[in-house]
Amino acid sequence: MVDEKVRYEHLPIPTYEEATSSRPVSSQSRLGPEEISDDAERQGLLRPGSNGNYQPPTIESVRPSLDSLDGIEHDGEDEVRREMEQMEIEDPQSDAAATRSLLRYRLSKRFSSFTNSFSSLSLPSFRQYLSKLAWPRINYQQLEANRVVIIGRLFGVFLIMGVLYALIASDVLSFTKNRMGIGQMYDPESVRVFVQKHMNGHGHMQKYLEHITDFPHVAGTEGNYVLGEWVAELFKSSDLEDVNMERFDVYLNYPRKDGRRVAIVEPEDLKWEARVEEDQEQSYVFHGHSKSGDVTGPLVYANFGSRADFKTLAESGISVKDAIVLVRYYGSEGDRALKVKAAELAGASGCIIYSDPAQDGFVVGPTFPEGRFMPEDGVQRGAVSLMSWVVGDVLTPGWASTPSNQERLNPEDSPGLNRIPSIPISWNDAKHLLEAIKGHGKQMTDTWQGTPNTEYWTGDQTSPRVNLKNIQDEEVRQPIYNVLGKITGWEEPKNKVVVGNHRDAWCTGAADPGSGTAIMLEVIRIFGELRKLGWRPLRTIEFASWDGEEYNLIGSTEHVEDRLAELREDAVAYVNVDVGVTGTDFHAAASPVFARMLEHVLDRVGDPDTGHTIREIWDESNRGLEGLGAGSDYVAFQDIAGTSSIDMSFKGPKFPYHSCYDNFEWMSKFGDPDWKYHKTMGEILALMILELADKPLLPFDLSGYAKDISKYIEDLDTYAKSAPTANDQNPVNLAPLREASDLFAQEADTFHLFDNTWRNFVFGAGGFETTAMGNARGQHNSRMAHFETDLLDLSEGGGLANRTQFKHVLFAPQAWSGYDEAYFPGIRDAIDAADWVEAQHQVEKVAGILEAAAKKLNAS
Repeated sequence: MVDEKVRYEHLPIPTYEEATSSRPVSSQSRLGPEEISDDAERQGLLRPGSNGNYQPPTIESVRPSLDSLDGIEHDGEDEVRREMEQMEIEDPQSDAAATRSLLRYRLSKRFSSFTNSFSSLSLPSFRQYLSKLAWPRINYQQLEANRVVIIGRLFGVFLIMGVLYALIASDVLSFTKNRMGIGQMYDPESVRVFVQKHMNGHGHMQKYLEHITDFPHVAGTEGNYVLGEWVAELFKSSDLEDVNMERFDVYLNYPRKDGRRVAIVEPEDLKWEARVEEDQEQSYVFHGHSKSGDVTGPLVYANFGSRADFKTLAESGISVKDAIVLVRYYGSEGDRALKVKAAELAGASGCIIYSDPAQDGFVVGPTFPEGRFMPEDGVQRGAVSLMSWVVGDVLTPGWASTPSNQERLNPEDSPGLNRIPSIPISWNDAKHLLEAIKGHGKQMTDTWQGTPNTEYWTGDQTSPRVNLKNIQDEEVRQPIYNVLGKITGWEEPKNKVVVGNHRDAWCTGAADPGSGTAIMLEVIRIFGELRKLGWRPLRTIEFASWDGEEYNLIGSTEHVEDRLAELREDAVAYVNVDVGVTGTDFHAAASPVFARMLEHVLDRVGDPDTGHTIREIWDESNRGLEGLGAGSDYVAFQDIAGTSSIDMSFKGPKFPYHSCYDNFEWMSKFGDPDWKYHKTMGEILALMILELADKPLLPFDLSGYAKDISKYIEDLDTYAKSAPTANDQNPVNLAPLREASDLFAQEADTFHLFDNTWRNFVFGAGGFETTAMGNARGQHNSRMAHFETDLLDLSEGGGLANRTQFKHVLFAPQAWSGYDEAYFPGIRDAIDAADWVEAQHQVEKVAGILEAAAKKLNAS
């Protein structure tokens, strides 16, 4: 903490006039910020004409008006209904029998015809005819003659009514339960066709993104609060239920305008000061969760800043004690926080991280504004909190930082924070530092060399001395706001599919995360159109716009920790979209349970450039389903709550990541100029949600999961045998893990026999399901959804060693893996530490948890 606190001088958010002047007034493509301009300025959220000092957002700010959602053309309800009815009849693309919901199809036809027929009845007014009404005369002689026939017919009517009453009262036919009050029902295939047909039909995604990128929205600032209010209004206009802004008070840091410095201070003839900022400056350059400090020392270049790189320096006789270390982004250590931690452990007093053109600049291609890559003055911001050690608010590891919860660690005691200051800079600044240490230490080549025609010397204790200053404001209880809304399911309202994207960005964030936000908002809009017609999914869908993701995944993690018991009990799946589109290559990282349903979804979606399906192109790439690392909001759901998670995106080559050049112009020119892949990603996201929320049988694939676990075990075996400290005596015995894996494979195959049993029963019954079969299906779905929860280590003191937030025994980051995927993290951590006794203990513990989870699948 600094002694004298100065408010964060975030660059001012533009006024309405300033924001709209940047684009033609006649254009109606933007979601004008009328909803956030006048009222927000009156409330002090926007500070036009002032010095732009940071102010915490206020609850009293006026919420946007729905009238301000200009440019967003919602389809008329009558038009939507006509299209849905037409698709009901045409049914152009039916599923195979194995995946189609015949139950809902048959019921939807029955109820649709009844509802439509009933609603079309036109009852005349009888008042005008009353005076002319002639009452009938009863022929008692004829009645006496037909008495037996009449009594027989009445008896038949009462018999039929009695049988129907008995069936309904005994609930033998469960189709009456929960169905009569849900409104219009449609063939699920019609819903999928409608969703794909209407995705981004009026260019909504472009309009959303254009508004999102109008101003910076760093977590905890007024810009992100106002954007959150705008998102909340879109949630409401799309007919989501229980829309609210969920608040947490968390630890955030903000830079001071004059509190940052990188300068050569000795010798006199080499004195020089870095610019630090970008040409296109809209928010200040800094590292989130960095250590505040003012340090000076000799400059040493340490390549990518991995532990191996620092070991190379030590073996070359280069000391980094009390030095200022210069490292570059990406490479052998992808996590910027672990670069700083490695420098700290090596004895450095400060760390500077720069963007080398060899990774993301002119060496790999044209730079913005002529190309997609980072310009020479571009700076990659980012957090340096230790995400793989502590996730979420670094002062409340393991519990939610709600406003009412006063328990907090001191920043100095948090294991999630580095102990030396750090700062990011551009290539324009970094090349001066590299030039200054020529002739000091050892000249490096090969993997240590980046940009051609530049000499890379290590520097040493005789290098020019550099001053690194990072004086900042530190807010221990800064409010952040998640925006939540839902569509309640009609059959299983407690069971929910959570869909999330984060809202905060280091600057304007067109790709990260604006593209994902725009895609999610469009999916919500389309579901809202269906919702207004009475459509509901079987299970609840909850949408979330997370705050504070860029600072250590705070918003989503605090949400999970606040609702941990509920999520472990009721959550079916978590679907994440972060950087939605930066190119044309589809990527998915997920729990293996998603593999089969993802292939089914990708088979339905065409690639806009080639005409092939996304599935065909994805298969040809051999990328396959990737593992979950620690890079986005799925971490808390998968690793803490045990909710099966998936993250999807379209990726391209590097882009101006976390810089102010990640803007609307970049996306329009290089990211997705025709917005075709935004539309495609929207289709994939929507169809995946429907698979999870609207299929009677949850389409998880546990048999596929078992096959993948066997692969993970063989990979672990290779990892153990290749460890630097491994020998013939100490590699771990993985036999218990293989036995547990084999048991799981058997149990999974037996478990999935029910799938065909249920389908055959329902098809054979003409599309109806008895109560007993419905209950069996519910239990089957519940066991599938809880399988990942059963893989959590919930024993007393359970979780990964020294990182007990992470409970999942198969998926969690390794201590030093950063963003990278890792399987069996507890075992790998022990191997990395050369603690072979602990490694064997971890093997046996994981095997026991896997075996217990497998046995629960078919337990009576």
